[in-house]
Amino acid sequence: MDRRLFLGTAMALLASGQAFAMQRFTFPSIDGGQYDMADWAGRPVLVTNTASLCGFTGQYDGLQRLHEAYPARGLVVLAVPSNDFAQELGSEAEVAEFCEMNFGLTLPMTTIQSVRGPRAHPFYRWMADVHNFVPQWNFNKVLLTGTGQVAGTWGSGPEPMGRRIRGAIEAQLST
Repeated sequence: MDRRLFLGTAMALLASGQAFAMQRFTFPSIDGGQYDMADWAGRPVLVTNTASLCGFTGQYDGLQRLHEAYPARGLVVLAVPSNDFAQELGSEAEVAEFCEMNFGLTLPMTTIQSVRGPRAHPFYRWMADVHNFVPQWNFNKVLLTGTGQVAGTWGSGPEPMGRRIRGAIEAQLST
């Protein structure tokens, strides 16, 4: 086989594996049912691991503002509660009530999920295995393109409405 053809085929396979997120991941919804990322194909998705008792919990306000600012342009903001850092409430019902009462959240939210290690949700295992990204704390953010490629990752510090994250989101919305 010609070396260029082999390399081209290998690159195409690698690229398709990295952009497979939208087609294969589902998350159980905190309100019942499930979110299927395939339903969001063609739309950028910001996925954030969250925790109710974390010092960064105030970022829920920014996540909600993003959710409200860009829905007509296609942005999906998904909150993934996790107790991996021992800062989440004890049940989905408590998380949902806390988020509604304190932040008025209407954005999609999953049930409590593990985001690191062998018990991590398949999306986060994919992020670790393919993209070498593992949340180091709560409120780490992953932006996916409309085709499921990773457009950016951020730790806890950057605010959802900050220039870096909004700029990356707007770049995806204009493409």
